[in-house]
Amino acid sequence: MPADNHKLKVSLVVSDLSSSGAGRWGGGVRPFLLAQALRKLDYQVEMVGVAFGEKAKAIDNSEIPIFAVPCQYHSGFFSAASQVLKKIDGDIIYAVKLKPTSFGIALAKKFLSHRPLMLDIDDWELSWHGGEKWQYRPGSKQFIRDIFSAEGALKHPDHPLYLKWVENFYHRADIITIHNQFLQKRFGGTYIPNGKDTDLFDPAKYDYQASRIKYNLADYKILMFPGAPRPYKGVEDVLIALDKLGQSDLRLAIVGGSPYDDYDRQLKEKWSKWIIQFPRSPVNIMPEIVAAADIIVVPQRDTPSAQAQFPLKLTDGMAMAKPILATEVGDIPRILDDTGYLVAPSCPEQIADAIQAIFADLDTAKTKGIEARKRCIQSYSIETMAQILDRTMNKFKLK
Repeated sequence: MPADNHKLKVSLVVSDLSSSGAGRWGGGVRPFLLAQALRKLDYQVEMVGVAFGEKAKAIDNSEIPIFAVPCQYHSGFFSAASQVLKKIDGDIIYAVKLKPTSFGIALAKKFLSHRPLMLDIDDWELSWHGGEKWQYRPGSKQFIRDIFSAEGALKHPDHPLYLKWVENFYHRADIITIHNQFLQKRFGGTYIPNGKDTDLFDPAKYDYQASRIKYNLADYKILMFPGAPRPYKGVEDVLIALDKLGQSDLRLAIVGGSPYDDYDRQLKEKWSKWIIQFPRSPVNIMPEIVAAADIIVVPQRDTPSAQAQFPLKLTDGMAMAKPILATEVGDIPRILDDTGYLVAPSCPEQIADAIQAIFADLDTAKTKGIEARKRCIQSYSIETMAQILDRTMNKFKLK
């Protein structure tokens, strides 16, 4: 904890501070959770980094000072990074993600300033590219194109080749923090869960029926997936389960869409009769939307990408005391313990059976939801994050 006479400052170095990057969920993602926890410990907090995209728009957050330098995906990174380097002035540097665009910049600042460096690893970045199997073996012509063409692959600072290189330097951080066992086994570090603002996400503040009416959901039994669909997240398995059940009063509400590709369109083309889609919503609106759900679904498939994640939608449902139907992937069984319903991954039949079982005994399901909220407050809140960070950062003993 900082001394009373000197409020220490933490510079969070974030890999993409555009509204389509770290800002795509309206402040509900890992960098903002860490910032909230640090502010509870009375640190000054700033976010710095590049903002990628043709029309890069920096995140607007009135609570946390944000300095973002617009940058194109295939040009201008070194110029932008030099501006970010000059801006980092925290007593502690805290890089979020093991990427050149965050940890790479932060590591350079550590060597220039000799300030302590923390690294938060919330994904195994190479898992998106095949993990250990990925190799860069271009032919000579392809290599030249990758370097010199206007949108050459090697001009993007987060190309998997650079991700692989920067991963070799993770041990140069003074402190590493992670949020699940998969990452801890790979990189070590201190476990800090994704905390939830359990005061904001408090079911006592929202009315189930009023939310259902407001969002035109009153005629249905609602399964809700409050996140961006991607193949490894298993949304297709829920939709296949709904096909099997064939109950006209069931719907899957997807809150937000994929910012990466046209996967949303593919889902709607095949399963439009089951899907109700909501736009991405800021974090302060999410509790009211989640309040309208009957079941929160977290149907992760068993892939390295899923194993390396802590699904934020889990704690959305837990904090709001909702019945949760999830798969036995990664840390999900550990997070839920016995406060939710677990099925095998990639098993629509089990999902269908679980949906029927939940609606057949809603009293038990609601009791599990209440226990899930208690567990969230105790182990997966912003306060819990702050307590662990406080103990962890005492290592620096800064004056």
